[in-house]
Formats: sequence, C-alpha cells, structure tokens
Amino acid sequence: MAADTTAADTTAKEIAREERRSGMRTIRRVGPYLWPEGQDWVKRRVVISMIFLLVSKLIAVGTPILYKQAVDALDGKVSDLALGAVGLTVAYGLARLMSVGFQQLRDGVFARVGQRALRALALETFEHIHRLSLRYHITRKTGGLSRIIERGVKGVEFLLRFLLFSIGPLVLELVLVGAVLFYLFDVWYLVVVASVIGLYVWFTFKVTEWRVKLRRQMNDQDTDANQKAIDSLLNFETVKYFGAEGREAARYDRAMQGYEAAAVKTATSLAMLNFGQSLIITTGLVIVMVMAAVGVQNGALTVGDFVMVNAYMIQITMPLNFLGTVYREIRQALVDMGEMFDLLEQPQEVSDKPGAPALAVAGGAVALEDVRFGYDPARPILKGVSINVGAGERVALVGPSGSGKSTIGRLLFRFYDVNGGAIRIDGQDLRDVTQDSLHASIGVVPQDTVLFNDTIRYNIAYGRDGATEEEIVQAARAAQIHTFIEALPEGYDTQVGERGLKLSGGEKQRVGIARTLLKNPPVLLLDEATSALDTETEASIQDALRRAGEGRTVLTIAHRLSTIADSDRIVVLEQGEVVEEGTHEALLDKGGRYAALWQRQQAEQDEEAA
Repeated sequence: MAADTTAADTTAKEIAREERRSGMRTIRRVGPYLWPEGQDWVKRRVVISMIFLLVSKLIAVGTPILYKQAVDALDGKVSDLALGAVGLTVAYGLARLMSVGFQQLRDGVFARVGQRALRALALETFEHIHRLSLRYHITRKTGGLSRIIERGVKGVEFLLRFLLFSIGPLVLELVLVGAVLFYLFDVWYLVVVASVIGLYVWFTFKVTEWRVKLRRQMNDQDTDANQKAIDSLLNFETVKYFGAEGREAARYDRAMQGYEAAAVKTATSLAMLNFGQSLIITTGLVIVMVMAAVGVQNGALTVGDFVMVNAYMIQITMPLNFLGTVYREIRQALVDMGEMFDLLEQPQEVSDKPGAPALAVAGGAVALEDVRFGYDPARPILKGVSINVGAGERVALVGPSGSGKSTIGRLLFRFYDVNGGAIRIDGQDLRDVTQDSLHASIGVVPQDTVLFNDTIRYNIAYGRDGATEEEIVQAARAAQIHTFIEALPEGYDTQVGERGLKLSGGEKQRVGIARTLLKNPPVLLLDEATSALDTETEASIQDALRRAGEGRTVLTIAHRLSTIADSDRIVVLEQGEVVEEGTHEALLDKGGRYAALWQRQQAEQDEEAA
C-alpha cells in the first residue's frame, strides 16, 4: 500500500511539473505578441499603457489620505491642507475619478495590442492546421478541434492583459499600501496586513491549483459533448435514415451529463474558494480596524486615521479578491491555450525542403519509380510500383479495392511522402519542389465533390483566385453545367447548401469539373469521379471529363472499366503491385487479370439489364 501511495505521489508531482512546464511554455509563446520585433507601434502602446497604469496606482494609494484629511476637517481637527472639508471632499472625488480615468485610458490604448495578438495567433493556428498532413485530418474530430481553437484564441487577449496589468501592478499597490501603513502608523499594522496577504495568496494558489484539474475535466467533457453534437449534425441524413434521433439525443445527453457533473464540481469548489478568501480578508480587516479603534480611544489616532485605515484595508481587499479571480482566470486561460499550443506543436509530416524551387512543368509527364508506401509500417500498401505516364497521355489505374489506386493519387498530390522510391513530374522529384507549386499543377476531380456552403459562382471561382465572370461562365460551359445554372431562379448566385447538398450528385460533379477546368492544371487526376453516379449521368459526366482532359496529362483511377476503355494505356494493380499494363484491346486479348475483371463487370451489367 505504501508503495502504491509513493507511486501515486510521484505521478502527481510529475503531472504538476508537466503542468508548470506547459504554463511557462504558453507564457513564452504569448510573450512575443506583447513585444513583437519590428512593430514599434505595438511597443509604444504597451509603454504608454504602463505609464497610465503607474499614474493610476499612485493616485489610488494617495486617495485615502485626502479622505482622512476631509474627515479630520469635519471633526474639527486642523488640516494640513488649506482646502477645507468641502475642498478636500471634492479633491477626494477627483482623485478617485482620475484613478478610474487612467485605468480606462490604459485599457483603451492596450485594446489594439490585445486584438492584434488575438488575430495573429488565430491566423497562425488556422494556417498551421492547413499545413498538417492528411493523416492528421483523417483522425481529427472537427467539433472538438473547433472548440479547442475557440477557447484558446479567446484566452490570448485575456492572458496578455492580465499578465501585464494585474500581477505586477497588484504587487506594486500592496507594497505601496504596506509602506504607507508602516510610515503613518506602526510596524504591527504592516505585520497583520502582510500576514493576511501571505495567507490569502497561499490559500488562493493551493485551492486554485486543485480547481484547475476540475476545470480540465470540465473542458474535456465540453469538448466531447461538442464533438458528438457536430458529428451528429454533419451526419443528419444518416441519423434520419435509421430513425436514430432518440439514440443521438441520448448519446449527446450522456456527454452533457458528464459536463454537468464536472461543472457542478467546478462551481462548488469556486464557492468554497470565495468563502475561504472572504474569511481570511474579513478576519484581517477586523483585526486592523480593532487596532485602529483602540488607537482612537487612546487618543493616539484621529477619526480620520480610523477612516483612512478602513479605506486602505478595503483598497487592499479589492485587489486581493481580484488576485483570486485573476489567478483562476490565468490558470484557466493557460489550460485552454495549452491545448491550442499542443495543436500548434503538432509536427508537419510533409514539409518543403529549405530553399525548394517551384515545380517547372513542361509537358506534365508523370513517373512512379519503384514506389513503396504504407500508412502503417507494418502494413505496406504499395510494394515497388513503377508507372510512366507520358506528357499529354491518358492512363488509367484499375484493380480491386485495396490494391493501392487511391493511394497513388494521394502520393501524387503529396498528401504523404513515399517510404521508398520516387514520384517525378517532368523529371523533378516531388519532395524537391514546393508543395504550393505542385498543388497548382495538379487538378483533382474526386469521387465525391464537396462544395462550400456558398453560391455556385463562389464554388466554381474557387478553382482560381481572381477569376473573371467570363472565365467562370466559360468553365461552366466546358463542364456542361452552364445551361442548368442559367435555368435556376438565382442563376450563379444560387446557394448550394452545406457540402453542396442542395445539388444532385451529377450537378455537384459538374461544378467540381468546372472548378478544376478554371484552375487549368497541366496534370489532371480523376479519382473515381463517376463511380457514385447513375449510368445516364455517368455518360454525360464522362463526356465533360474527356473535354476537360484535352491537352493535359490525365491519370484516371477507376472502378468501372467501361469508363476507361478508351484510355491510351491501362495499368492493373493488385495487392500493391503492377500485374498488367497495356491498351484495353491488348489486355483483353491477353486474357489475364484485366480480362477477368472486364468479364465479371459485363456479366453483372447483363444481370442488371435482365
């Protein structure tokens, strides 16, 4: 049992150390946004904000002295200032107003710095996510990811503001108030105040550290619930098909039940923390006020001194209460932002070599040289595949599911890097050129074209930034969808809905083809672009695809052999290896694997026709 306890203590210490490292990492990452290199306007605003802050604190510490003078003047005591009771009261009010005014000036000047940091970090996160590999995006959870980014980005301005304007200034104010109490009264006032502050800080930090763990649990439950909600809504049709609304609601409610329990613990612990803080502060306030009351009774202090002590204690109480809030919020922000920085530190699996040149495409010849690849090292997909596609040639890849056809398409677009061998376009290894230039040179028409929830015009124009209306219409005509668009009530301004669900499969494919034609790439990859369509729609789409491939190198990944029979060459893959290669007629005459696949599909079509 002792060994178990020791192991648990060691684990807890390691977790605490890791949390501190994570917190310091987050602060180090946020710091440069506060003092960025080459942006002097940001630095000027930070300095001006600090000056306003210092003036505000000095006025705040001096204000209770004016309050004391006013009370003593009203009590008949001689005032050191020739302002009288009314004048001192007015001066007290002006001092309070100036203190608040300088605080607001500070916030106004700093606002642009905080918002700029929020924007910069949000952009950095967004760009990084787009740079991550397909492997990461296949395994991600969209709802949870969006919530992590949302919480993390919102914490940026808060963390910057409170790191700069709360902890340091709070310490400064406490030191100044302590010095005033020591100078005007005696050392015992300072001892009591210092003891109260020390006990308050210790209690706040201890309880808050415990609450951070509860907050992390609540975040996890919140992320899980949000993920389930987003996942269910994205699969709305599937939920309806299987009458699973009740099942989805129960699944979401279970996730929210976990969030509810974690949130209740968090709220309860906050109540405990607030009561403990109030107990410590109130005890210290009562002790100091009793000391001051005894001093007034003994004649050592005036009523104004009593009021001033009370004002200073209240002035200490407010920032101390604020310290508890600030520390909780900072720790919470560090937890939220730590998750986002974990995301930012996700390694880029595919990256450009330093100084990599742009891909220079002359004709668009594609060559796979002994390519070896596996998503999992223990399960190779491609086992030494070599394929040559000449410039302007139309080559089809066929084979059973799992033979590696789609994997070749992903490798060509460099979603992944090959484990062995090389893929070249016009003799240039894809790993030696920039990804941007590679992506600009390849157009892809996938099996399921996914559209943005915007207009048809926007989705076609997505193929090339800055495309003119005439070019958009020309691409739509080439994809044989212009007539359909013109017949719509809103024409090219028609909204396509989430993921293009307002359009049929064939209409979405034509929009996808138009988008790719507008891009005008020298190499075209058709990844089973018609396999999800009916026979009649497929025939019309095939015609559009043939037109799209004119003058380009076309690599077609196909399941239906009838769609690629007119290809210049057909490559048959099986279990990650090339087993046959040739024209449609030559492969049929050979009577091998392709001929067997052809006969089987023809038989299936005859059965369907019968």
